Amino acid sequence: MQGRVHSTESFGSADGPGVRFLIFLQGCPMRCRFCHNPDTWRTEGGTLMGVDELLDRAERYRSYWGPEGGITVSGGEALAQAEFVAELFEAAHARGINTCLDTSLAPFTREEPAFSTLRRVFDSCDLVMADIKHIDPERHRWLTGRDNANILDCLTWLSEQGKAMWIRQVLVPGITDGETSLHQTRDFIASLGDAVKRVEVLPYHTLGVFKWEELGIPYTLSDVKPPSHEDVVHAEQILRGLN
Repeated sequence: MQGRVHSTESFGSADGPGVRFLIFLQGCPMRCRFCHNPDTWRTEGGTLMGVDELLDRAERYRSYWGPEGGITVSGGEALAQAEFVAELFEAAHARGINTCLDTSLAPFTREEPAFSTLRRVFDSCDLVMADIKHIDPERHRWLTGRDNANILDCLTWLSEQGKAMWIRQVLVPGITDGETSLHQTRDFIASLGDAVKRVEVLPYHTLGVFKWEELGIPYTLSDVKPPSHEDVVHAEQILRGLN
């Protein structure tokens, strides 16, 4: 089976534990206003690559991974190609490779046959790095173009399965940094229990704005400035239950 791959990176140090080989898949159902990779949205783009081809390429760098490293599959939205990711992760485990999924969880559904495919992905996934774009459904819809009910449902389901998770929140000044929403997000994260191994705040940045311009897509957050270090620390303290 082949998947549509946007790009790969050999030495990722911020996308899961240890040093990791990063695989960015093409296609995403979300249209996040702060997205720094809008070139990954199109489902028909990318380069077709097979499972063994990708893993062979990844294993060239295996000596650098250390005891915690491995591969991380991201996007776009990796679960938009769930069947391919399931085969990739299963083959990776057969080779003794640690697997991590970086995802918005937007494609999650409990309906069959998709649910069975998603279970295969998670069964062969060692760590899920999941974004909570916004806890409020209306603000989430404005920010991403989609509802968040299935995303929160997936996080709850993953916690029930005991799946190890890192929860990430992009901090966008004036949009996702409100005290009320941060405390609501904290309460939801707390409900997931011990499955949550880490909570991270990702500061909003404008490094991908040039891609919007190249693609001719209006960038609606042009007036938003990155948060200060103090704002990031404050949000982290709230989300981690320290404030």
